Amino acid sequence: MPQFAPLKNDTFLRALMRQPTEYTPVWLMRQAGRYLPEYRATRARAGSFLGLAKNPDFATEVTLQPIDRYPLDASILFSDILTVPDAMGLGLYFADGEGPKFERPLRTEAEVMALRSPDMESLDYVFKAVTQIRTALDGRVPLIGFSGSPWTLACYMVEGGGSREFHTIKKMLYNRPDLMHHILSTNAQAVAQYLNAQIDAGAQAVMIFDSWGGALADGAYQQFSLEYMRQVVSQLQREKDGVRIPAIVFTKGGGLWLEEAAGIGADALGLDWTVNLGRARALVGDKVALQGNLDPAILFANPDQIRAEVERSLGAYGKPSANHGHVFNLGHGISQFTPPESVTAMVEAVHSFSRAQRAE
Repeated sequence: MPQFAPLKNDTFLRALMRQPTEYTPVWLMRQAGRYLPEYRATRARAGSFLGLAKNPDFATEVTLQPIDRYPLDASILFSDILTVPDAMGLGLYFADGEGPKFERPLRTEAEVMALRSPDMESLDYVFKAVTQIRTALDGRVPLIGFSGSPWTLACYMVEGGGSREFHTIKKMLYNRPDLMHHILSTNAQAVAQYLNAQIDAGAQAVMIFDSWGGALADGAYQQFSLEYMRQVVSQLQREKDGVRIPAIVFTKGGGLWLEEAAGIGADALGLDWTVNLGRARALVGDKVALQGNLDPAILFANPDQIRAEVERSLGAYGKPSANHGHVFNLGHGISQFTPPESVTAMVEAVHSFSRAQRAE
């Protein structure tokens, strides 16, 4: 078992567990990414995106880049959402300028019924990266492990890549719900095993990204996305070596279903930018902590405007109180075109305004 340094900054974990914090912690979805020149340099050395994601040395290097540059309160494993279906043998590849694609999407009944949860050994490069990153962090901030949600993974697995309309998967969902449920239950089992293996390797919190849950109709969301995230959460290790491992669930476009999402057993809900933080807090009460939710496009504005929007967002959440927790984040991943200095302005504003808010 690897021995890790004690944690120096646990503000992020405390906020997720709805414990008092001196300030509101902040990290960013996709914080290790193309907006950073140092990331682009490492990616060029790696030769390709998959070359970067599948090499623990490169994954460690890019995970630490935003932590070295900004006073963020958490780091997140650098990996890809599609590692699990790749390990299921669907043939992941990246077409230039088009994003991820699968050579063998699930289209026929025979293909769906042949689907199996992958051998976790085939994902060992991810777990090695987790241990290496946690060691390299040396206790500076906690490390978040993550996975795509069962539904979001299924979207790529059936569509064969990204989609705007999701016609292929929705046709399966409505025509053959039995096949859809087979894919989703297989994915849920795989995601739970995958996240638990990341926790064993050193992840101190885990997050489930339901990027495409918002594409579903009301009723279908509960049945085909939320239910399978509930299954994942129910199988997670929630403690490791006597320390609690918080779980965050984030559905982009999921603002309509916050109360239901708060009931699946996660510690925190991620919110996209369409949701008012104060209203969300009133809805979920002290059931879960909240994470979010600045519009990533605000980072194209000038520093004064960024600070004003941060204050507005923290003001909307309101003054922290017992059994409530808030982690500041964007409402979705940071854009690759973001000026790096905008992130400096945002992080400083979150820390300074949230300290002042607590002192009032």
